[in-house]
Amino acid sequence: MVYTLTVHLYANDKPESVEMLKAKLIEAAKVYRQDQETISWLVMQDVHDSRAFTIVERFENESSQKYHLDNPYWKSFDPYVIPLLEKSMDLRRHEELV
Repeated sequence: MVYTLTVHLYANDKPESVEMLKAKLIEAAKVYRQDQETISWLVMQDVHDSRAFTIVERFENESSQKYHLDNPYWKSFDPYVIPLLEKSMDLRRHEELV
């Protein structure tokens, strides 16, 4: 089974936050797609609300997250992203059925 995380992020109302968050997510995707046992790492922006973003992280299995969390880039991600958000990240864990 593929282990999948979805993370919903909502940028604060500062005009520069949306663009800064968007750039960081694009950068993160390029880095995290290279992690061992990562199938895909996708970032999306809502078409109706530019402040809403979703990350979809797909791993070979749940233990594959180890490589993601051990990536040195991880230490810079939250400190940069969290101040750009209006509310906490909404992280959900899934196992793909098909």
